[in-house]
Amino acid sequence: MNNRFFIEVDCARQNKHGQGAPGDVFLSQRDPDEGRIVCVLADGLGSGIKANVLATLTATMALKYVRSDMDICKAAGVIMSTLPVCSERKIGYSTFTIADIHPDGRIRMMEYDNPPAVLLEGPTVLPLEKKPMEIETAHLGRRPLFYSAFQARREMRLVLFSDGLSQAGMGRPRTPLGWTAEKAVLFLREQIRRLPNISARQLCRAAVTEALRQDQFQAQDDISCAVIYFRRPRKLLVVTGPPIDRKKDAQLAARVAEFDGRKVICGGTTANLIARELGRTVRVDLSFLDPEIPPVSTLEGVDLVTEGTLTMSRTAQLLEQNQEPDTSRPNAAVRLMNILLESDQIEFVVGTKINEAHQDPNLPVELDIRRNLIRRIVSLLNEKYMKQASIEFI
Repeated sequence: MNNRFFIEVDCARQNKHGQGAPGDVFLSQRDPDEGRIVCVLADGLGSGIKANVLATLTATMALKYVRSDMDICKAAGVIMSTLPVCSERKIGYSTFTIADIHPDGRIRMMEYDNPPAVLLEGPTVLPLEKKPMEIETAHLGRRPLFYSAFQARREMRLVLFSDGLSQAGMGRPRTPLGWTAEKAVLFLREQIRRLPNISARQLCRAAVTEALRQDQFQAQDDISCAVIYFRRPRKLLVVTGPPIDRKKDAQLAARVAEFDGRKVICGGTTANLIARELGRTVRVDLSFLDPEIPPVSTLEGVDLVTEGTLTMSRTAQLLEQNQEPDTSRPNAAVRLMNILLESDQIEFVVGTKINEAHQDPNLPVELDIRRNLIRRIVSLLNEKYMKQASIEFI
């Protein structure tokens, strides 16, 4: 794990009003061995299904080519010559921004017709030296692109957005030319100035929400904003299940007490075990009741205490469905999802003592053996959300 900084990547998106398919596509992938990350934001011509096909094809090709170590400039040329031709406009067209990010912060970036990417250090905009290039394409002739290479440091953020964000509100009396990239950047800077540690997830969602407000909450184009944040790793310890050997109870409790980061306990038996060893008390919090998910509890020194398997199973579903915690009922599963997504390096410590209640064949299939459920959550966090999650069985 890179302890200098963690690279958090997130993207918020809003479809054009009335369209079921997004015309903007953002794809990102971390190489599990190298730690290298490739991100692509593509904006297909027009909107709806056709735009989605163009953008998806563009982003998928870019991800594949760059990950296979094809030169980023050559990859851009291949993509632009490969796009299918629109039957109506007789051109194959998708704008794109490709960022190839190494774990030490070295970045290579290629931009084609998207609003210029913005590099921020805290609330300060840093200049990006961009080399203009021209690439011959099959359908559009020679087209200009911009290549840049630079070194990121901790507390830098690289922000990519589509023209749906910069042009939001276009034609309205207060914004005849749209929100504009300049005002969008001012908004980003103000958010960072107000909340210096704002996460990539929070910042990109704030920007898209503000752009949507400029459009009177009916987006006139697809709106996307992606943020790549180089930050100090935010650590989380998740403990679930008692150890198979009761002699290890005190060791587990000490680990929770001494952990330098946020802490979550999933399971009433586990919470009572740790409370007993630390001389503290678990109290059920009845301030919010949900008909489907058991309530949370409180324990001094622990950020979140939930019921075990049922809550974690629901959290896994939410992660699979890419649900937005901010717009969901704040039950225990949603709160667990939110703290997972706001963390970077996540350690799961899983007790292997079997809870006989979970072996009842009449219980729903979601109530699986604890170990398999945690493996499912860890896989989602690592592959879909690009976290650094690990499991230790005790």
